[in-house]
Amino acid sequence: MKDFTRIGMDTSKSVFQLHGVDSSDQPVLRRKLRRRQVVEFFRKLPAVQVGIEACGGSHHWARELAALGHDVKLLPAQHVKPYVRRNKNDAADAEAICEAMSRPRMQERFVPVKSVEQQAGLMLAGVRDQLIARRTQLSNTIRGYAAEFGLVAAKGLDKIEPLLTRIVADETVPELARTLFAELGREYAGLEVRLDQLEARLLAWHRHNELSVRLAEIPSIGPICAAGLVMKVTNPQAFRSGRDFAAWLGLTPKDHSTAGKLRMGVITRAGDEDLRRLLVNGATSVVQQVSKGRGKPMPWLTALIHRKPKKLVAVALANKTARIAWKLMVSGERYDPRGALVRRAERPATLPKGLAARAMAAQAA
Repeated sequence: MKDFTRIGMDTSKSVFQLHGVDSSDQPVLRRKLRRRQVVEFFRKLPAVQVGIEACGGSHHWARELAALGHDVKLLPAQHVKPYVRRNKNDAADAEAICEAMSRPRMQERFVPVKSVEQQAGLMLAGVRDQLIARRTQLSNTIRGYAAEFGLVAAKGLDKIEPLLTRIVADETVPELARTLFAELGREYAGLEVRLDQLEARLLAWHRHNELSVRLAEIPSIGPICAAGLVMKVTNPQAFRSGRDFAAWLGLTPKDHSTAGKLRMGVITRAGDEDLRRLLVNGATSVVQQVSKGRGKPMPWLTALIHRKPKKLVAVALANKTARIAWKLMVSGERYDPRGALVRRAERPATLPKGLAARAMAAQAA
């Protein structure tokens, strides 16, 4: 059997394309396998580095091949695309994966393999998001159809049940329409029950995870956001700093600098959309409370609220929260606002107060 140093594997539902190279980076393997042949093929091979594009089912295959002793690397699809040659096919994709995984800068971009427990938790959060989206769609449907019969209601989920009650009591609404409204109402009520059950399971998952409980102690991070961070960030040590983690979430500004001129744009919106949304929503809630004079916010946050738009302030706070969360994940510490204030007071100032605030606002813009 030939000696392989790297194998790139392009996966699909039933067809798997392999591309392997030797120690001199010469192709020595080009083979197509059916799904049932994959495990048996790799069982006969000595330990080798295997690259798979991160996609549906990739974590399963990473666990299966790792159990056979192979070193499995998951590559983000956007970093594999530049290595695909002119024509797009399975063989070209497998070759691109094999080439991309050899690049030195790719080492810090590999996707950590998730455990089955983490994927089960992510499934729980995903099903909850789908039910919330369906509930929103259903409430808009009920409100829209009711308006066709002259019955309107303000926005808000708490306005749906009173609206349905009004429809039942309104004799001007045709019997057929009232019957259909009743069916929509039953579906809406069923969704509420299912959502309550899923949220109870998610909160139970959160309470039984020590890291998730610690992260929820950070202001603007609740149980849902904390659980999401634990489920999706499998290896926080892969990030060199809190800023790298915030950049992975898409909370850092785009860089358009040239000719020595610093030009920072809007946030990149790269990375995980769900985590970014949860962090920004939590930060928005904190900003709203501080604007009403509630809570005990940090002085920089109060000053920023008075000078900048609230949405910009929320993004800046989400950026800071992400950095704090990363620090807690890698250090094992608990959140201590008093300790943060002490460290801030002891740290020598490197920028004037006004300039530091402007830099933070520019970074979040």
